[in-house]
Amino acid sequence: MPRILLFVLLVCILALSPVRANAKILAHIDISQQRLHLYVNGAKRNSWPVSTARRGYRTPIGTFRPYWLHRHHYSSIYRGSPMPWAVFFRGGYAIHGTNVTRRLGTPASHGCIRLHPANAAVLFNLIARHGMGNTRIRITR
Repeated sequence: MPRILLFVLLVCILALSPVRANAKILAHIDISQQRLHLYVNGAKRNSWPVSTARRGYRTPIGTFRPYWLHRHHYSSIYRGSPMPWAVFFRGGYAIHGTNVTRRLGTPASHGCIRLHPANAAVLFNLIARHGMGNTRIRITR
C-alpha cells in the first residue's frame, strides 16, 4: 500500500509541475535595413534597429548558432569597450548592447551587431531561458 501512495503522489507532483517548453528563437539581422527581427516559434515578436559593420569592416553573412553568452563582456581587441548582454555566434563576433545608441540604424561597428542595451537584454534572456541549441542567428544583406 505505501508504494501505491508514493506512486500516486509522484504522479500528482509531475502532473502539477509546470512544464518548460523550449521555444524556437530566430534572430534575423537584415544588414540592408539595419534591423534585427526577432521571431519566437515562427511569430514575429520584435523588430529593433541595429548597427552592423561600417566601411572597412564586415559582419559575417549566414546562419549561426550562438555558442557563448556573457552578461558583462568587455572587448579584448577594442580598448576594453563594453559589450553588455553579449551573444557570441562566430569567433569574436557577437550581438551585444552598446552605449552608442544614437548610431543605431546605421553601420557603425567593427563587425559585431550592436543593439540598444534594453533590447540586447531581452534577446540575451530569451536565449538563456530557452537555450542556445534552440536559437538561430541569420544574417542577410
